[in-house]
Amino acid sequence: MHAADILLTLFIVFLAAQIGGEIAQRLKLPGVVGEIAAGCVIGPSLLGWIKPEEILAGTPLDVLAEIGVVLLLFSVGLETRLEDLKRVGKSAVLVGVLGVLIPFGMGSLWAHGSGFDWGKSLFVAAAFVATSAGITARVLQELGVLQRTESKVILGAAVIDDILAMLLLGVVTSLQGGEGFNITHLLMVLAGAIGFIAVIGLGGAKVMRWNSSWLDRPTNPQSPLLIVLALCLGLAYLSTLFGLAAIIGAFLAGMIASETRQQHTLEKQVQPLLALLTPFFFVITGSKIDLHQLANAEALWMLAIVTVIAIISKLLGGYLGALSLGQRGAVIVGFGMVPRGEVGVVIASLGLTAGVFNDRIYAIIVAMSLLTAMVTPPVLAVLLKRQDKVQTPDVVG
Repeated sequence: MHAADILLTLFIVFLAAQIGGEIAQRLKLPGVVGEIAAGCVIGPSLLGWIKPEEILAGTPLDVLAEIGVVLLLFSVGLETRLEDLKRVGKSAVLVGVLGVLIPFGMGSLWAHGSGFDWGKSLFVAAAFVATSAGITARVLQELGVLQRTESKVILGAAVIDDILAMLLLGVVTSLQGGEGFNITHLLMVLAGAIGFIAVIGLGGAKVMRWNSSWLDRPTNPQSPLLIVLALCLGLAYLSTLFGLAAIIGAFLAGMIASETRQQHTLEKQVQPLLALLTPFFFVITGSKIDLHQLANAEALWMLAIVTVIAIISKLLGGYLGALSLGQRGAVIVGFGMVPRGEVGVVIASLGLTAGVFNDRIYAIIVAMSLLTAMVTPPVLAVLLKRQDKVQTPDVVG
């Protein structure tokens, strides 16, 4: 692509995001719903203003989308202190574990019942597992509820969810070759991932809590922001070396920066970057669905079943894991874990490349991932507002 073509595409995507977000908010829906819907409209399946080759890995749009979600999770980390996560540690672990095991089990049974052998069924089920932390985090941030206990549980569980999903994907991928899997290797990967999170999260937070004045030592008045952004990108890269998603490293970087005395200033300074870059992630996510593969009753019926399974399994896992918060809080956490988004899309792409399933199953899994991403935000918004109304009399009294 020429530079002029790239700029035109960026303009179209950004403008579509703003229009979609505005329409959604006027309909009393979170802006992220409109941005994902805008991606569906301008993507290859409908208007075709975004070409299929423009959203492949490594293209300018894909890179901007990745930077956008990395910055989003960094900003969420900025509003999340380590002590807050420690308080909800037990609930977060239960939600993360049950939120992986139940969807994986239900997804495996559905895939096997649909005619896949068990090896391929497990691969299909892996697409049901990982929560999209980026989508839920954006909704929680838009609603201004990141400081609530339910939000802390969701974010903590999302980190655990990512580790377990990564391990499951490693297992099911190795099974496709018929050679079995190396349990020693998987345990080493697990230990490395947990060690990375523990050392970076605990150690980094302690260092920043002890002394953050060095952020102001450079002569550039923007130095605190520039230094923590460098930390964000560096940890995002390091997390991929440990088999984790880049957004986990970005979240840890934000959490470390939240311990500095410049926290509130950093939160304000990062907002313009978020406004520019995060819309690309959500529009590109929406543009990846191929509606032509769903243009028949059988495919739509299968999509409906898969989506219901995906929603119920995550909701059930999150609900059971968060019962200590009460039934209302458990339902909020359950729905907060439902979106699959880009994670399901990535796993579906791997399955298609490996020949595990055909284009139609790929389209169904991608559509399921995006539907859960679009359905969850408005439901979550309603649940949180109702929870606020229930709690208000107690506060006043």
